[in-house]
Amino acid sequence: MAAPPEGMPCWADAMFADLEGAKDFYGGVLGWTFGESDAEYGDYTQAYSDGKAVAAVYPQMPGQPNRSAWCLYFASPDIAETARKISDNDGEVLVEPMRVGEFGSLMVARDPGGVVFGVWQPGRHEGFEKRDTPGSYCWAEVFTRAPAEADAFFPAVFPFTVRRLEDDAVDFKLFDLGGRSVLGRMRMTDDFPPEVPPYINVFFAVGDCDAAVAKATERGGRLHFGPMDSPFGRFAALSDPQGAAFAVIDTGSTKGEMPRMTTES
Repeated sequence: MAAPPEGMPCWADAMFADLEGAKDFYGGVLGWTFGESDAEYGDYTQAYSDGKAVAAVYPQMPGQPNRSAWCLYFASPDIAETARKISDNDGEVLVEPMRVGEFGSLMVARDPGGVVFGVWQPGRHEGFEKRDTPGSYCWAEVFTRAPAEADAFFPAVFPFTVRRLEDDAVDFKLFDLGGRSVLGRMRMTDDFPPEVPPYINVFFAVGDCDAAVAKATERGGRLHFGPMDSPFGRFAALSDPQGAAFAVIDTGSTKGEMPRMTTES
């Protein structure tokens, strides 16, 4: 498998106070199975779909904030250079670049508007072994109260080009990489309570959106939006019982015309 290009979303993980509860939830909703916890790396545990690595979960460490959230990682061929770009563009490096054995190197950072994300320089672990099919990562969107800062920051750090939705009622943009849309950016409206921080919403593909929502709510998850039809698929926004936000989408069930987008210079 070739290493992902710079800027490509390549991995996702989340910390949970109740690791076994998280495994039970996502196993039931997305059909994941889990490998052995690696004590050398803080009981980091990979999740698998059809035997392919699709994400990871790990336990909350003493002193860490008691808030679960999915972290999306972007690929970098030179993590030290990416760290420099983050700092030079008013971002903040929260976890300095660090080597993770033979697997690669990681960093955690925050954009000027407070959106937390990760950076991964692949070694033996190149990222998602499966994507865009049921049980795996499919898409992600930056939800921010500082859209102008996000629009300037992410294309300065990664080689993104930007397109905006031709709809004055919705402030939404797409970040493209090599002619492919890889990330969305949505302005957070007053519909979001002020205590909800900006975040990247990770979408997992499912074969049936409504069935996935039913499984999630039966297991203590919370439905925030949807299910809703769209030209991209039928989707819903949820949070798991420990508060980590995520979305599910059935890309095989599409309705409506694709929206018009304009490339920005």
